[in-house]
Amino acid sequence: MSLDPALRSRIDTLLHSNRVVLFMKGEPRAPQCGFSAKAVGALSSLGIDFAHVDVLADPEIREGIKQYGDWPTIPQLYVGGDLVGGSDIIEQMVNSGELQSLLGIAAPDRTPPQITITPAAAAMLRESLADAGEGYALQVEIDARFETRLQLAAFDERAIAAESEGVRAQFDLASARRAQGLRIDWVDDERGRGLTIDNPNAPPKVQPLSPTQARERAAAGTVTLVDVRPPDERAQAAINEPFSVFDDGGSTRLEALPKDTPLAFLCHHGGRSARAAEHFRGLGFTQVFNVEGGIEAWALDADTHVARY
Repeated sequence: MSLDPALRSRIDTLLHSNRVVLFMKGEPRAPQCGFSAKAVGALSSLGIDFAHVDVLADPEIREGIKQYGDWPTIPQLYVGGDLVGGSDIIEQMVNSGELQSLLGIAAPDRTPPQITITPAAAAMLRESLADAGEGYALQVEIDARFETRLQLAAFDERAIAAESEGVRAQFDLASARRAQGLRIDWVDDERGRGLTIDNPNAPPKVQPLSPTQARERAAAGTVTLVDVRPPDERAQAAINEPFSVFDDGGSTRLEALPKDTPLAFLCHHGGRSARAAEHFRGLGFTQVFNVEGGIEAWALDADTHVARY
């Protein structure tokens, strides 16, 4: 089936108006699938500006872009009007430096991170590597939220690699940047039995904040409230305290704030705000809160004058 000419024209206009365009599920601050999150993470690590299209909000584009580039899945990255590929290709090109070259930016710093694997952890890992057979190494993946995953993977001579206690640890580009000072240990005590990971670069976890606490802190000026809901929802019910929003460039302004700025995120019931809070935590903000229960709980517990919907 051929692509509708009007829809093709819409996509052409999008691509001609923006050099770098990511068609994804959700938005960069709140991706709605793991593959979109991987693509956003890879692009964000380059520090470049890119346009995005939320295909979940535009069913025509969602199906049309698959026909446009003859690529069946989302996300899709376009540069200069040409299809680059999906999340795996984006990550591979970032790690190799190909995408930086395509975009005309500096090649990535591939200096291996300094890490520590304690003797106890190394003994356990060497045993696992021996059981796996020849040709394996420890793969360390650290996502934008500094969640770390360890797994055995094929030895990759192109990977960024560090060695400690005779164990080779391999990293992709983004993980290597986040791994400086990483410590892997083995514990067998009241905490349990297994590997533990200490990453000095990880920002503190998102903290819960009750609506009452959020209202008191907003009134005192000790936290910036951010309502992540779209304008139509805010029109139905809004808090009676100063707050920021994501639309009209609000997200960009918030991301430019000092990283120690206290931010408390609010939505209808707490789910979308939790994802937004994790996004800002991933950007390095150190005082990030999620208002528990959202504006629904706010109307019940903090201010009964706020409408419910």
